[in-house]
Amino acid sequence: MPNNTARPDSASDITNSEPDAQLMQLQVLLPSKIFATYQQVESLVVETPEGAFGLMPQRQDCVTAIEPGILSYTLQGQKPLYLALDEGVMVKTGKKVNVSVRKAHAGDDLAQLKQVVKNEFVTLSEQDREARAALARLESSFMRGFKSLKSH
Repeated sequence: MPNNTARPDSASDITNSEPDAQLMQLQVLLPSKIFATYQQVESLVVETPEGAFGLMPQRQDCVTAIEPGILSYTLQGQKPLYLALDEGVMVKTGKKVNVSVRKAHAGDDLAQLKQVVKNEFVTLSEQDREARAALARLESSFMRGFKSLKSH
């Protein structure tokens, strides 16, 4: 499966010199770079811990956590487009929407993007939880051993 993370040039900077004042700007940020900037966004839907969360330009400013999943967005006069996103945060201020995530993939095949989410993002989250649980068990065991030494 190709790594679409390396394709930001084909997915980014879809710009117009004069964006419609009634539309949004969507910017997807990764830890090391700007992944993509989209102008004239009519609407978008992102997955949150509480379920799908939709935005339109008139919506009040907000902040929400993002779950690994698919972000769908519609540019003015076009059909919906999709991004696979890892966990992160979304901030809407005015007409600007910033999505900050650890990883993102762009692509034309929705089924492939869903597979990326399942294989790369959800699997890593499960591995992170397992690693944290193992570390907590080690810390607990260490503390019990330390406590027994102290009582002797």
